[in-house]
Amino acid sequence: MEEDRAGTDIGLAAEIEEQQRGEQLELEEASEQADEAPSNGEPKREESAAAPDTATETTTEPTGMLDTEAAANTPAIAQNNSSQAPTASAEKPALRQPKKRFVGRRAAAEAAAAATPRSSDAVSVEDAGAVGAAPRPRARRPARLLNQVPAELLDDPALQAAVALLPVNYSFEVPKTIHRIRTLGARRVGLQMPEGLLLFATTVADILEQFCPGTETLIMGDVTYGACCVDDFTARALGCDLLVHYAHSCLVPVDVTQIRTLYVFVDIRIDASHLVAALERSLVAATTTLALVGTIQFNATIHGLRPVLERAGFGVLVPQIAPLSKGEILGCTSPQLADAAPDRQLAILYLGDGRFHLESIMIHNPGVPAYRYDPYARKLTREAYGHAEMQDLRRAAIRTARGARSWGLILGTLGRQGNPHTVAAIEARLRQRGLPVVTLLLSEIMPHKLARMSADVECWVQVACPRLSIDWGYAFARPLLTPYEALVALGLRDDDWARAPDGAVGGVYPMDFYGRDGLGRTRAGEIV
Repeated sequence: MEEDRAGTDIGLAAEIEEQQRGEQLELEEASEQADEAPSNGEPKREESAAAPDTATETTTEPTGMLDTEAAANTPAIAQNNSSQAPTASAEKPALRQPKKRFVGRRAAAEAAAAATPRSSDAVSVEDAGAVGAAPRPRARRPARLLNQVPAELLDDPALQAAVALLPVNYSFEVPKTIHRIRTLGARRVGLQMPEGLLLFATTVADILEQFCPGTETLIMGDVTYGACCVDDFTARALGCDLLVHYAHSCLVPVDVTQIRTLYVFVDIRIDASHLVAALERSLVAATTTLALVGTIQFNATIHGLRPVLERAGFGVLVPQIAPLSKGEILGCTSPQLADAAPDRQLAILYLGDGRFHLESIMIHNPGVPAYRYDPYARKLTREAYGHAEMQDLRRAAIRTARGARSWGLILGTLGRQGNPHTVAAIEARLRQRGLPVVTLLLSEIMPHKLARMSADVECWVQVACPRLSIDWGYAFARPLLTPYEALVALGLRDDDWARAPDGAVGGVYPMDFYGRDGLGRTRAGEIV
């Protein structure tokens, strides 16, 4: 498992998501470029669905529409595959260089001229993508886009009738999924969904099998809590050619997963006019700045809300903690907000049902009031969190752990939750102190399981989900620490909240597990 995860870079997640939102614009731009390309006397060839992929990389902003059409008909990001790479010859014009970010017209033209191949040279799509931009510290694959979903598939009345069986405001991106299956020639496809979408799983599976003859679908029924639970290892073990993961962002990039993976965000469209009206009645727009956050399903709505709320007089910001998308938060990862202008009150506005994700940003910003809009119940509520109680419980667990003479390390095996490099780094710190360590692999961490082994273990550190310790740590017989709390107990981290007296909110408890420098991103050999 450790070799499988070596070199993992989840920094591509935000880029992949932004590219997927802007794919339609990219395709239109590519079409315009093709119209302007010289023909050298040859008749212009029409693009077909079988044309080779073109490497492109660009960043676009959301359209700003509240009820934008879901991305069901947009092409998906493909993995590098140079087997279809075209070659250049003296009779054919040189390959057109794709656009790169942060490269001006003059620089791009000079780079294209310098990179023009000789007639005897063979040029692959990957080579053509190497426009002379400034080198990056780490080499990354150029992003690639699958061909546009064919019009005959989008306009197929039988497919439209089948998709109509699914909720109209939920975008399962069925045409794109069918096109991906056909393009890859996948014969066994794994479907992974969170609990709330499993009631649609059999319908989606039937549609895919009906329009992809010879393809078998497998519904993966193991619990899926979040983006960290993408289970490409199990899908590979089951012989799947493709894994379709629904309702979460690509925290684990498609060039890292062990099999081809398609992320379907399941964009949910809502009528946001009720939310705007509720905010105008509940808050003073002229003195309020709203930090808009939510899960990935409502990300398009969040960006569309911004101009509407600004026109209503609210100050608006869409915060980001890299590598997540702007406005996206996870249950363990959220941004720490900067102070608002002196004449404005900063407030969090969370769009979504439930409190799990909202509590993450509340923990990370204890002094900022938070509001939640439930699009299903159509309710705007003021939310509160027991910061002092939570910090008291975590301080008590850390104090007990400091006296522990034997430690247990738990590597979560539910999807991609556990990071073996984090386990190795903490184990190295414990062994430096001469402390005995036992290591467990668990898919789900339960109090009764650990209780059976607690006679020989005085403190547990779980490298799975930080919220398990924060929310349920009190239910375990022995201290159950997060990796961050383990470092505090060992004296390697020293934060104000950990030194505060009981009953006080002593500072900010960090919620950055999958942030760029978070402990969920520890690399091989890294010292924590």
